[in-house]
Amino acid sequence: MDDNENGKRGTRLADQVAYDPNNLLDALIEKLNLKNDAALSRALEVAPPVISKIRHRRLPVGASLLIRMHEVSDLSIKDLRILMGDRRDKFRISDKQFKPKDAPAGDME
Repeated sequence: MDDNENGKRGTRLADQVAYDPNNLLDALIEKLNLKNDAALSRALEVAPPVISKIRHRRLPVGASLLIRMHEVSDLSIKDLRILMGDRRDKFRISDKQFKPKDAPAGDME
């Protein structure tokens, strides 16, 4: 049963998993046969504090790191997001990033 227009939640795997970046990190450690977070940081080519900050929810898993996780694990982005508990159907980019800068006052006609 999928989500419907009444807002009822279905039974998809993505709906059953609460947001938990630790689940994602632990799954990667297991899949890559690593011993700990330090080994994971080396495999992902990120500084060890990045993994620690993600574990303690002080840093979100960004798009570039998610892509790197995909590259080293061969897990799909969708599967990685499910492991993390990300239930959004789409990523949305803020409109603020695409608004043109205001023209200087002297350029107005």
